Formats: sequence, structure tokens, C-alpha cells
Amino acid sequence: MRTIGMAAIAAVTAILACGSARADYVPPFKGNDTGGIISSSLIGQTDIRALAINHCAQYGKVVKWLSIQKTYGNYSSFACRWTRHGSYQRPLRVRY
Repeated sequence: MRTIGMAAIAAVTAILACGSARADYVPPFKGNDTGGIISSSLIGQTDIRALAINHCAQYGKVVKWLSIQKTYGNYSSFACRWTRHGSYQRPLRVRY
């Protein structure tokens, strides 16, 4: 009985030691219906304004930029806001 218990503990310890939790990984573009973040590594590769506009338009909202960080390793953040009634702003869907 002790041998089976020790083998089970050794197997669980090996699985926990070899597997990674990936807790430090954040994708270059992440968002939901209230806003999102865009990695600074995407600034030279794609149009980040079009990414944010298209993302917020999925929810029928417009983009409000909160911060734009152009240094390596930082993120630019934006919020998705409802348009005011009677406003000329309207959500646009970006097509390439």
C-alpha cells in the first residue's frame, strides 16, 4: 500500500514539475466588450487603429483611446464606448 502511495505522489510531482502554467503569456491583441489592449510590437506590422475600430464595431460601439505606448514591451489601451443619441459617430466595420 505504501508503494502505490509513493508512486502516485512521485507521478503527481513529476507532472507538476514538468508542466508549465503559462501564467505569463499575454497575446498581442486582447479585448472584450468594454475595451482591450494592443502590444507595441504590432505598431510597425499592422494598423492598430483599424484593429481597435473593428473590435469595438462588433459590439456596436466606437473606440476611445486611453493610452498609446510606443516603447518596446508596453501596451496601448482603448475603451469601447456607446455613441450618444443623435451623434454623427457611428460604428464602422473595417475591411481589408
